[in-house]
Amino acid sequence: MQIGRQFVAKKALFSFLGSTFRIFDPEGRLQFFVKQKAFKLKEELNVFADEGQSNKRLTIKARSVLDFSGTYDVTDATSGEVVGACKREGMKSMFRDSWLVLGAGDELLGKCEEDSMLMAMLRRLIFKQWLPQKFTVKDASGHSLGTIRQRFNPFQISYDVNFEGGQNQDLEPRLGIALVVLLLAIEGRQG
Repeated sequence: MQIGRQFVAKKALFSFLGSTFRIFDPEGRLQFFVKQKAFKLKEELNVFADEGQSNKRLTIKARSVLDFSGTYDVTDATSGEVVGACKREGMKSMFRDSWLVLGAGDELLGKCEEDSMLMAMLRRLIFKQWLPQKFTVKDASGHSLGTIRQRFNPFQISYDVNFEGGQNQDLEPRLGIALVVLLLAIEGRQG
């Protein structure tokens, strides 16, 4: 599966009976499509290469029902390979969104964390969607793997994603896509 290192992810704020996410390459071509079903006790997100949902690429599935610190397994839909997992740090995420990126054996590969605690608290208490989020993704040693920056738009959640990495560090592309989808699906409910 060939996945770029830069893309734009979008989710409409107003949706009924589920949400739709689209991930585009820098030239604006659709790369991934997700239709999230509403009212699911155990979250499962299928990532497709097309809006017709005929070419499934990834499955992101919660390990348990309604888990505050949920772990979401990421599986390559083509090969069946378990790619890894993303785990929400529940208590930390109350104040500042924080996710662990795990390998196929649950080893820590990296972390995705919202910018500053002050900005995160202002966003939650006062400004809601009016104050865009910024996430930094780092490997287990603390080296930068990339950023996820929300654009200001009161009608649509939109992230500019850059996983170019640094110091020869890279985020597994499929885990990067899963992480962005989870930010749209899980953290996007707070706005």
